[in-house]
Amino acid sequence: MADGVEAWRGTVRRADPVDGERAQLFALLGRLLADVPDAPLLRRLAALAPDASPVGQALRGLAAAAAATSPAALEREFFALFIGVGRGELLPYASYYRTGFLHERPLAELRGDLARLGIARAPDVAEPEDHIAFLCESYAGLLDGGLGAATPAPADAFFARHIQPWAGRFFADLERAEAARFYRAVGALGRLAMEIEAAAAELPAG
Repeated sequence: MADGVEAWRGTVRRADPVDGERAQLFALLGRLLADVPDAPLLRRLAALAPDASPVGQALRGLAAAAAATSPAALEREFFALFIGVGRGELLPYASYYRTGFLHERPLAELRGDLARLGIARAPDVAEPEDHIAFLCESYAGLLDGGLGAATPAPADAFFARHIQPWAGRFFADLERAEAARFYRAVGALGRLAMEIEAAAAELPAG
């Protein structure tokens, strides 16, 4: 289960391989956006040998970016992007992207839906729930059933209400952020993931 998320009910893993791949992608995005990748994770990313699909090519870019950086460089990059002195270059929160302010109505609506789904922040996570990392991790858990969803329907509704309206803009901003080096590749992967999920949401059910 994702590091920043806890479920209040039992785990149900679905066998659908497509949902599993989508969940893995969003779990990876959540991990990379929640905290600085450590050396073992960087080594695993650098060793990726993805296929020729669009996602595979984005993962290839991520692998190259991981091979070209170091934990110390990433500490500085992560700080400049997301923390900063006063604030980072980007504010990765749904409330900010959707209203221009923090802790606004999108966060309140999200907390209501999380309560109904039985999802909560892990006790040691200080960021509000509308942080992009928490949303990606939650979506991953809903996709693969790890957060107790017996069907994909809660994941679809969660994406449509809390991620789709703004996360594509965030990832595009991350891709072109002045401080981004490694995270430029994370932005490209996230932007592509959003495009794929949005296109899939337009397909007729069945």
